Amino acid sequence: MAKAELMDYDRAIELFEPVLGFEVHVELNTKTKMFSDAPNFFGGEPNTNVTPVDLGLPGSLPVVNEQAVKYSISLGLALGCSIRPSSRFARKNYFYPDLAKNYQISQFDEPIAFDGSVEVELEDGRTFQIPIERAHMEEDAGKLTHVGGATGRIQGAEYSLVDYNRAGVPLVEIVTNIIYGAERDAPELAKAYVSTIRDIVRSLGISDAKMERGNLRCDANISLSPRGSGTLGTRTETKNVNSLRSVERAIRYEIQRQAAILADGGTIIQETRHWHEDTGVTSAGRPKSDADDYRYFPEPDLLPVEPSLELIEELRAALPEAPAVRRRRLKEAWGFTDLEFQDVANSGLLVEIEETTAAGASAAQARKWWTGEIARLANAADVDASSLVSSLHVSELIALIENGELTDRLARQVLEGVIAGEGSPAAVVESRGLKVVSDDGALIAAIDEALAAQPDVLEKIRDGKVQAAGAVIGAVMKAMKGTADAARVRELVLERAQQ
Repeated sequence: MAKAELMDYDRAIELFEPVLGFEVHVELNTKTKMFSDAPNFFGGEPNTNVTPVDLGLPGSLPVVNEQAVKYSISLGLALGCSIRPSSRFARKNYFYPDLAKNYQISQFDEPIAFDGSVEVELEDGRTFQIPIERAHMEEDAGKLTHVGGATGRIQGAEYSLVDYNRAGVPLVEIVTNIIYGAERDAPELAKAYVSTIRDIVRSLGISDAKMERGNLRCDANISLSPRGSGTLGTRTETKNVNSLRSVERAIRYEIQRQAAILADGGTIIQETRHWHEDTGVTSAGRPKSDADDYRYFPEPDLLPVEPSLELIEELRAALPEAPAVRRRRLKEAWGFTDLEFQDVANSGLLVEIEETTAAGASAAQARKWWTGEIARLANAADVDASSLVSSLHVSELIALIENGELTDRLARQVLEGVIAGEGSPAAVVESRGLKVVSDDGALIAAIDEALAAQPDVLEKIRDGKVQAAGAVIGAVMKAMKGTADAARVRELVLERAQQ
């Protein structure tokens, strides 16, 4: 997908004010689906997690998932929203090839949660209040796989396969009000907002929030207003962006693309757009419909949802810390400097590091591995670091290092094996034979062999040229394929020099 003509970003911000809006879809991790008792889990064989309700078969009737309602209320409260005493579902009439009813059960004018706000922190520590218009319950659609094309999209595909396993999975859609004042920070703010939502739902325990699996997806709306015009521009909606990095890149790209069109006297089409991770561009989807086009009407097969005040207060009392409070607590508990903690916050890996420390690792080591080697591998693969390895496995890896069973060098090889799907760190150590050799006898044998090839080294060390030990250490490490502890090898070489 070729890039459209783009305006320099700084020039675009000089000429236009970016106006943002986000719709974040959060899949809930209930045991069953929103309106049926079909199991709700990721990775099942296609079309096995289904019931007649999910397939839209005649005579099948929906039943609301009570746990999904409770999760939705908890999320609304965590977003600072008011909870509606009576909300109801509606039918959103729109052709979904992968939603067999050809309509979606959602909420329209009576969402369960409304009128909230979320504090978002930028990389330099500044905070920004994001206004929340609503958070409403709905069901997810299924999944289409387009076969035969070059891009994996429907254009050019020979045929499409449909998997209804995801159809009916409980969703909460969080819709912001119009966001003004982001200015040049718009891309960073977009990333920080989605990261904050991810942290909130994970701390609530209501969603796995794995963006690479589609548990959490962002539709990013952007329009440009000419400086001083006082008018809103025409918006585009970039659909289903599924990584924090992509959210940031998509917003920046759309600002530059729209600015180039407007500066050239063109007009922006109100439409959905698709984000292409491989090329870093958006492409046109379909003209964006307004609410009237969906022909909403109340869902006749479901009663209104009317949570008691007692339930709402019970769920409010069980809320975890607000993100800002949690960050301050963790910074103090971990003993990080402002710069170290800002590094963690900017990485978007706060939850992963917290989970790793909860599993037994030191905060310093968790920070080192997540923001260092794991982030490096993620950047090279152009994916989110959290998608590569679990916090439990990182904790196990750190334990092997601290127990002296692995050096950092060996640990990097073990990490690569874990990411490649070879099992837990312990299993990779066993299968690849990467455990540190702690037997001094084996090390001395390797040292003697290295010294036999370099007989003058001991004399150089005895003459005060300690750096000469490096040649022997290097030879031993090579002979033992990196499984020797270099510090211990050095000690043994220097001991030989004193004999």
